[in-house]
Amino acid sequence: MSSYDFPDDLLQAQRAWYTAYRQLAQEENPSQTTVLRRALQRLSVRIATHPYWATIPGRASAGRMALKQRTWELDPAEVRR
Repeated sequence: MSSYDFPDDLLQAQRAWYTAYRQLAQEENPSQTTVLRRALQRLSVRIATHPYWATIPGRASAGRMALKQRTWELDPAEVRR
């Protein structure tokens, strides 16, 4: 069990990142790949600069890995696609 209490907006941003990444991996339309790459960039910045990381000094690297592990599972909405 994770000892990190991630804020909802950070969890949502990481889940959105994984969703966009998965979509990019399957996309064949060049204009859509550009849109998805830009979305990934924006989400990466939002995740990396989130104020939450300042609340766990010295543990941010481990926290980032815990965030990724916690949000890696597919969203139920994605499974139904």
